Amino acid sequence: MTASRSTAIERAAALSVVPRRAPSFLRRFFRQRGVPIAALLLGLVVIAAVFAPLIAPYDPIATAPRDSLQAPSGAHLLGTDQLGRDVFSRIIFGSRVSILVGIIAVGVAMLAGVPLGLLSGYFGGLLDHAIMRTMDAIIAFPALVLALAIVGALGPGTFQVMVAIGVSAVPLYARLTRGQVLSIREQDYVHAARALGASNPRVLARHVLPNSLSPLIVQGSLGVAFAILAEAGLSFLGVGVQPPAPTWGGMLSKALPLIERASYLSIFPGVAIFITVLAINMLGDALRDVLDPRLRGI
Repeated sequence: MTASRSTAIERAAALSVVPRRAPSFLRRFFRQRGVPIAALLLGLVVIAAVFAPLIAPYDPIATAPRDSLQAPSGAHLLGTDQLGRDVFSRIIFGSRVSILVGIIAVGVAMLAGVPLGLLSGYFGGLLDHAIMRTMDAIIAFPALVLALAIVGALGPGTFQVMVAIGVSAVPLYARLTRGQVLSIREQDYVHAARALGASNPRVLARHVLPNSLSPLIVQGSLGVAFAILAEAGLSFLGVGVQPPAPTWGGMLSKALPLIERASYLSIFPGVAIFITVLAINMLGDALRDVLDPRLRGI
C-alpha cells in the first residue's frame, strides 16, 4: 500500500509542470511576431546544410584560376573568389559547419553545465561553493577569448572549435540550472518525494530536472546563435575550421584584403551570418515568451 501510494504521489509530482499539448504550444509559438518568417529563414538554412551536395552547383573547394574574381552572374550566382571558387556553393557548404558547430557546442555546454548546476543547487554546502567558484573563474575570461585560448591549446579544427565554444559556455548553463534548482528543491512535491524515501538521483531525475528544462531550452536556442558567431570569429582569426573547408568566417577573412575590389566576397557571407543568427534569436525570444508563464500573463 505504501509503495503504491509513493508511486502515485511521485507521478503527481512529476506532473507538477503540466505538459503542454503540442498543437496548442505550436499555435502560441507561431502566433508570436516574426516567428513564421524566422522559421522559414532558418528552415532554408537547415535545408541548405542537409542537402548541400544537391543544391550547390559547384564543388566548393575546386579552384579555377581563370574564373577568379568574377562578379555575380548567371554562371556564378554570387560570383567567384580569388581562386575561382563559386561563392554560392561555398556559402551553402559553410552552412553545414555553422549549424553543426552551433548544435554540438551547445550540447557540450549543456552536458557539462546542467549536471554541475544540479549538483550545486541541490546539495549546496562545500560542493556548491567549489563548483560555483570554478564557474566564476571561467566567467572571468571573456567567452571568445577563452575559446581562442582553448583552440590555441588543442589546435585548430572543427572538433576543437566545438569543444572550445562549448567549454566557454559551461558556466552559463551551470549557473542557470543552479538558480532553478534552488527554487525547485523547496517545492512541496520534492519534499513529498524525499519523505517517501525517493533517492537523491531519483528526485533529481524525476522532479528537479524536468521542472528546470524550460529556461534551459530557451537558453540553448539562443546559445546556438552565439556559437555560430563564435565559430565565425575564430575562423576569421584563422584559428577555427581550417581551409580549404568553406566557413562563413573564413570567407570573410579571405575577402578582407579585397573589400574594395570585390565587395561581394564579404557581403554575401556576412548576410548569411546575419540572417541565420537573427532567425535563431527571434525564435529563441518567441520560445521564451511561450514557455515563461509570467510573460503570458498567467
